[in-house]
Amino acid sequence: MIYAESLSTDPYWNLAFEEFLFEKLPSEEVFYLWQNSNTVVVGKYQNTAEEINHSYASEQGIRVVRRLSGGGAVYHDEGNLNYSFIVKQPDDAEIFDFHRFSEPLLTVLNGYGLKAECTGRNDILLDGKKICGNAQYLKNSRLLHHGCILLDSDISRMTAALNVRAAKFQSKGDPSVRSRVTTINSCLERKIPIEALKKALKSAVFGSADIIPYQLTEAARKEINRLRDEKYTSWEWNYGNDEEYEMRREQKFPAGLVTVSLKAEKSRIIKIAFRGDFFGNGEIGELEQRLEGARLDDSLIQELKKAGLNRYMNGITPEQLSGLIIG
Repeated sequence: MIYAESLSTDPYWNLAFEEFLFEKLPSEEVFYLWQNSNTVVVGKYQNTAEEINHSYASEQGIRVVRRLSGGGAVYHDEGNLNYSFIVKQPDDAEIFDFHRFSEPLLTVLNGYGLKAECTGRNDILLDGKKICGNAQYLKNSRLLHHGCILLDSDISRMTAALNVRAAKFQSKGDPSVRSRVTTINSCLERKIPIEALKKALKSAVFGSADIIPYQLTEAARKEINRLRDEKYTSWEWNYGNDEEYEMRREQKFPAGLVTVSLKAEKSRIIKIAFRGDFFGNGEIGELEQRLEGARLDDSLIQELKKAGLNRYMNGITPEQLSGLIIG
């Protein structure tokens, strides 16, 4: 097994590096450590719009990226340490054996006097609270297992980023089950530095065996950068996979009450309707038609400006209405 570590906190690059290790080193088994700054990472099968508080994420500069594996949405910051195992998977092996890959972390935590346990579907708990979630991806007899260790994360930002505003969603997606969470360092009098945790995990994984570091060549870096730019930063990958869903939201502005109902698929508006006690000179149906096909991201503000929103909703700004629609 070789050891890889990212010195970047760019989530797009780190996930591209992970996929590169998985796809381009077919004969190698890998242990990979990485950290992201201020990111929501959504599962492969999830509806991104349902998993994030878009307005909060945008205001706070929290990036959103989809990963290869299934499971629920998680928040990453530099108080997290993420680990990945890439191993060969025999065809007759048990799929989704999360306990096997949790053992090194459990060993490390026991060494610090913490009695953590692997329980439920894919979580590691400490005193009944989640401190690590895990997910897996299988392809061509090769398994990717990754986990997100909550060492010193900002729980308040996590809660806000994953707490979608009140809305009525009906969709085919796989919404997250948000467990009660805590951080490892909040359970200790003497905090564990992130570098000490890395060292302890490497020791638990490799034991007395020599650690063979992965040497990142210029050709490999170029390929990872390409994958980052073409896939992991793309709107199509991060939002465009969303299943069809319906949503209704309502907000009272100084200029009047607005209720919006919409149907969307792949994070584009299929149909939208506005109701309320606002004033306007234009026919609201014209605005509704103009927004069909619009993307549900920050570009919606420009769409509303081009449509001449004030003609249809006097006193309500594109920024205000976009915030209501997107959440």
